[in-house]
Parts: sequence; C-alpha cells; structure tokens
Amino acid sequence: MLKASQLIDEMVDKGFSADATTTELMGRDIDDALASFNHIIVLHPLPSIVQFGRFLSAVMRMKQYHTVLSFSKTIESLGISHNIYSLNILINCFCRLHHVDFGFSIFGKILKFGLKPDTVTFNTLINGLCIEGEIKAAVEIFSDMVAGGYQPNVPTYNAIVSSLCKFGKTDMAIGLLKKMVETGCKPDAVTYTAIINALCKDKQVFKSLELFSQMKNRAISPDVITYTCLLHGLCNLGKPNQALSLLKEMVGRNISPDILTFNVLLDDLCKQGQLTEAQSLIKIMIQRGVEPDVFTYSSLMKGYCLHSQVDRALALLYEMVGQNISPNVYNFNILIDSLFKEGMVSKAQDIVNLMVQKGIKPNVVTYNSLVDGYCMHSQMDEARKIFDLMVSSGIADVFSYSILIKGYCKSKWIDEAMKLFDEMPHKGLFPNSVTYNTLIQGLWEAGRPQAALEFFKNMHYNGHQPDMITFSILLNGLCKQGDLDEALIIFNAMETSRFKPDCVIYNILIDGMCKIGKLNDAYELFSGLIRKGIKPNVCIYATIIKGLCNERLLDEAYKVFREMEEGGCLPDERCYNVIIQGFLKHENVVKASQLIDEMVDKGFSSDVTTAELVIHLSLNDDLILRKLRNRSGGSKGGFSADATTTKFVICLLLNDNLIPRKLRNLINLKVL
Repeated sequence: MLKASQLIDEMVDKGFSADATTTELMGRDIDDALASFNHIIVLHPLPSIVQFGRFLSAVMRMKQYHTVLSFSKTIESLGISHNIYSLNILINCFCRLHHVDFGFSIFGKILKFGLKPDTVTFNTLINGLCIEGEIKAAVEIFSDMVAGGYQPNVPTYNAIVSSLCKFGKTDMAIGLLKKMVETGCKPDAVTYTAIINALCKDKQVFKSLELFSQMKNRAISPDVITYTCLLHGLCNLGKPNQALSLLKEMVGRNISPDILTFNVLLDDLCKQGQLTEAQSLIKIMIQRGVEPDVFTYSSLMKGYCLHSQVDRALALLYEMVGQNISPNVYNFNILIDSLFKEGMVSKAQDIVNLMVQKGIKPNVVTYNSLVDGYCMHSQMDEARKIFDLMVSSGIADVFSYSILIKGYCKSKWIDEAMKLFDEMPHKGLFPNSVTYNTLIQGLWEAGRPQAALEFFKNMHYNGHQPDMITFSILLNGLCKQGDLDEALIIFNAMETSRFKPDCVIYNILIDGMCKIGKLNDAYELFSGLIRKGIKPNVCIYATIIKGLCNERLLDEAYKVFREMEEGGCLPDERCYNVIIQGFLKHENVVKASQLIDEMVDKGFSSDVTTAELVIHLSLNDDLILRKLRNRSGGSKGGFSADATTTKFVICLLLNDNLIPRKLRNLINLKVL
C-alpha cells in the first residue's frame, strides 16, 4: 500500500492540489504525518489555513503536541495567517503540555490579530487551568467569559465542576450545578457523576442518592460510571444489600455493569463476610459475559482468608491458574499471611515455593509475612534466616525490624531485640512508634520495668512522640506492679497534654486501683469520667462492678449495673458474668438466679468461673438447680464449661459421693 506522502507526490506531478479531506487523512500516524507535511508545504497553491487546521487537529489527536507547535511555526513562516480554529488548537497543545501561561499568550495574539475568541477558546483555557489545579483562576475566566457575553456550554461547566469536586470543593460544585440549570444549560451525566462521586468519597452517600434521583427526574440517563460511583459509596458505608438493589436497577435500565462495577461490589461483600452472595455475583458476571480478572479473585480470596476459610482461598488460587489468570504477588501474600495465622506453616512454605516457580518475585510484604509467621509460631531461627536474607538484599524496612523485635520480645529474647533496635540507625532506618511500643511492652513483660521506663524517656529524647498505645502500655505495667503513684503522675500529665485519656486508659487505672484495694479512688475516677462527659464503655463498667462486688458492695454494684443500661451502654456477656459471680461468691442466690434468668433470656452464656460457682452452690442449694432446670428447655443462651471445669466438677462430686443424683441433674441441664 502506498503511503500518503507517495500519493501526494503523484498528485503534485499530475498538477492537482490537496483538498480538506486529503490534508486531514495525512495525519493517521506520526511518521506518515511528518512526511506528508513536508510534501504539502511545497504544493502550489498551498493548502488554506482551514486545511492546515484540520491537519493540525489530526496530529493533536495523536497527542503529538510538540509536533503541532513545530508545524505551526512552519505554517507561519510560509505567510499563512492563523484563524481562531488553529489558534484554539495551539492553546490546547500548550495546556496539555502544562504550559497554560503560553496558552494565555496565544489568547493575547487572538485579541491582537482582531480575532474574536469563541466558547472553545475559553473552554480550553479553563480546562488548562483546571488541569493545573488553578481552580480560582478558572472560575475568574469563567466569570470574564459570562461578563463578555459568551454563553458557557456543558463542557465549560463540566471542566469546573469536575475540578471543584477533585479538590474537595463539592458544595461549590453543587452551587454551580444549580446555576447551570437556572441559566438553561442542561447538565449531562458527566456533570452529575462528578458530584455524585465526590459526595460518595465524602461519605455523603444519601445526599448523592438524592442527586441521583434528581438526575433521573430530569431525564438525564445515568451511565455505568454513575452507578459504579454510587455502588462504591454504598459499599464503603457497609451497605452491600442496598448496593445489590442498585445493581439490579442498573441492569433493569439496560446499563451493562463492567468489570470495575462488579469488583467494587464483590470486594465489599467479601469484607462483610457475605461470601455466598459474592459467589452468586461471580456467576452473574460470567452469565453477562464479564470474565473475572485478578482483582475479582483477589477480593474473594481475601474474603475467604478473613473468615478463616483458607482452604477455599487455596482452591481459588489453583482455579485462577486453570483459568489462565496469573496470580500476582498480592494474591500470594494474602495466602501466605493467612496460612501462618491458621498455623499451617508447611503449607505456607509450599505456597512460597509455588510463587517462585511461577516466576513471581517475592516483595518486602511477602518477606515480612514470612518473618511474622515464623515469629508467631516461635520459629525464631527460621524468622532470622528470612530477615538476614532481606537485609543482605537491601529490602528490609522499619516494619521488618519491628516484626522481628516483636518476635524476640514474645520469646523473651529481650537482649536480641535490643541489639536489633540498636542496629536500625546503622542501616539508615529509624524506629517508629510501633517499634518503641513493642520494646517497652517487651521489657515490662520480661520483668524489667526500670529499663522500660528508661526506654520511654529515650523515646521522647530522640524526638519520637509517644502515642495512646505507649501510655496504655506504661500505665498497665505500673498498675500491675502496684506503682499507682507513678501511674497517676503519667495520667495527670496526659490530661494537660494533647493526649487526652480515653476509655482504655481509664479502665487500666480503675482496674489497678481496685486490685490494690483503693476502691474509693477507683469509684471517684469512674464518677469523674461521667461528669467530664466521657461515656464509659462496657469494659469500664465491668471493671468497676467487679471491684464493688469484691468489696461486698453488692447493692452499689447492682445499681451501677442498672445505670449502665439506662445510660445507653448495654451490658454484655462479661458484665453479666461479673455481677452474677459477685452475688454467687457472697451466696446471694436469689439475686444471682434472677440475673441468670435475665442473662439467658438475652442469649448470653456463662464463663468458666460462673459455671464453677453455680455447680458448687447447686450441690448445697437446690434453688440454683431448680432455676437451671426451669431455664434448660430451649433457652437461647445457657451454661457451657470447658474440660478443666468438667474435671473439677466430677472430682468435687466424687469426693462428696453425690454422683448419682447431682451429676445426673447437671448433665440433664447441659451444664456439663
């Protein structure tokens, strides 16, 4: 096939000139365009600026902006004057090259040559400013455009609306949408979708749904992007069922979901544990001719792993290979991490080997998962081998060091952990708050409180700010060793700093006070919490109730228990067990029985301590036994004890020679 330039040669030889269509067709690929341009500039007569404009437009569509500007200079040197069409092309090229200032220079030429800018001129400049994030300047040009009698069109509004949304000025974008409608310029799907997407990202999903309804009421058809944005917003709010309904509506309007639409919804279903629905969605995908991709499988695989179905995730990996979908490093990392967490160490090693066989290079996340996995199972030598390999390869990061330090602390190899910590600066790495917190906690647990406190001081000295976790570790350690005075000094310092104590901190202190017999101080701290407008959580209530029960203040404990529910904090299983144990220990069987009724009605079960107390008392008091008999038929909750408790009870009954009657009753009640 002859090239365009060869055809031009033949055309010139025969005395013909190029028309508009010919010049436009010359720019179908850049090499051909260059050759064609070199031929047409020697034609007699030369093509008009209109024909050159079409040619420049064709080259611009190839995104060869520098070439367009070069051609423009040549055209000017031939004495051919630009028109508004060709100058708009030049403005666009400069804007695309991030030289919007040069675009304004061309705008100045337009005015200098006595040409009249058109809507395209303003739109191009506005779009260029928006690309550079110069929203304020874009809005000013928009205002100048309107003041000059030019009518903005849909692309004008869309450029500004999209940029306002992109830079978090959604309210201004909504205001511009209203203005657009008021001036009689009908928004399109692009206008609405930009705002809907921004609202969804701001978690204003219900506001975006209102806009979506408005869009449909104005007979503006949403497209696949509109629906995908809304689906994403609903999924981020944890509303997959509403998202599924929207998907059905989308299909009902003959708008075909694409792979992105399906993947957005599938990912959320998997995160929410709705794996059956996720599998059904994949079937719908395939039925509609949309083939699952690596992201589809990644979501489902992660969903299985999050919900302890690692075997199914493994099967999915092999299915991917069977479907000629190459698993990526992310897929393998998910599996390796989950297999270690499930205790399947050898299987995790097999997956690493498979990964290498498939030619997929492990990354730092892979290696960190391996180190963490081996540490988790106290295989410190294996963890160290992987870590040393990372160091020699130059890929070990702060997380790698923190993971191994945590492993050493867990294994009580504190000196090894400290050596690793000291090594970090020599490798150009600096510990973060996680690293410091891990070592501080490790030192406390290893019985080295002074070293932990010294390390805390060094943390501050080295410019690392402690966080809430740091303070909770320190306070917990101090309270456990009974050093409440030091704990209160830190607590008071927190109250005057930017780190305001939270419920975790209060619970640690209240528990520490209760354990050393300072119940009055604990109760005062608890009451002060409420006065400060901080809502105690269920853990704090359980702690103070237990403290009151231990001091035989059962009426006060019961009062707090009831106030808890009135304050909007519903008692959980732990709270019920704590207060029931309090009444049982002090042999208030009637009140304990009432609370057992209430606990079982709410679907809660006893813990081991409660079960032991119930069994012990039932040997001497038939009231508990009768209550349990009345509650045993079809109750939602009940009593369940572990093997240790069962052995304890059997021994107890053997010693008391009560097996025939009591054991039979307990077994019938499903206590054992």
